[in-house]
Amino acid sequence: MKIDYLTLFPEMFEGVLNQSILKRAREKGILDTKIINFRAYANNKHNQVDDYPYGGGQGMVLKPEPIFNAMDTIQTTEETRVILMTPQGKSFNQKQAESLAQADHLVFICGHYEGYDERIRSELVTDEISVGDYVLTGGELPAMMITDAVVRLIPEVLGNQVSHEDDSFSSGLLEYPQYTRPREFRGLKVPDVLLSGDHQRIDTWRHEQSLQRTFKKRPDLLEHYPLTEEDRKYLKSLKKH
Repeated sequence: MKIDYLTLFPEMFEGVLNQSILKRAREKGILDTKIINFRAYANNKHNQVDDYPYGGGQGMVLKPEPIFNAMDTIQTTEETRVILMTPQGKSFNQKQAESLAQADHLVFICGHYEGYDERIRSELVTDEISVGDYVLTGGELPAMMITDAVVRLIPEVLGNQVSHEDDSFSSGLLEYPQYTRPREFRGLKVPDVLLSGDHQRIDTWRHEQSLQRTFKKRPDLLEHYPLTEEDRKYLKSLKKH
């Protein structure tokens, strides 16, 4: 996968892209990233990238020229996903991460100030994404979050290809509790079922624990999860307690 970032603060990406899974993906040649400071593409001697909005109003708006000029330097195809980080976008979730992970090329437009000239949105962008109903200074942090969520889904990035399949949200449910050594710590014991060696019992326990956690913490997720009759009986038993 190739990812281009259009940003006014390129140094913000260096730490994230040079650590952990993203670093290994780059070293393996699975991920190719390029950070573009679109201030360099402003058409004025002061490299100004923003201006007052027509019609008046608060704040400054990103001008179209620097973004369009920067995009002209990127080799895109009809399959390239150009992502605008904006509070007006669809809320990011695991399904979107899985969709973006199928792409060969992503471009993130990370803005600052009050907003974007509408021509950026209407002419360049394929996806508008929000990471939540709150306000951030710019689009860099959301772009990093989405990059991390997407890249780990690319084949061969994680050591175990199926390791992400048990993550919260990948199955539609929250992840079950996990334990490791020691078997007992400060009087707290690992559940006996996990030490039984009975994989069918373990799978059943884990599924029920996922249902229980989702029921208690994110019941909204159950509205879209394909519950079996056994699932419904188990959830009904939880509601009685």
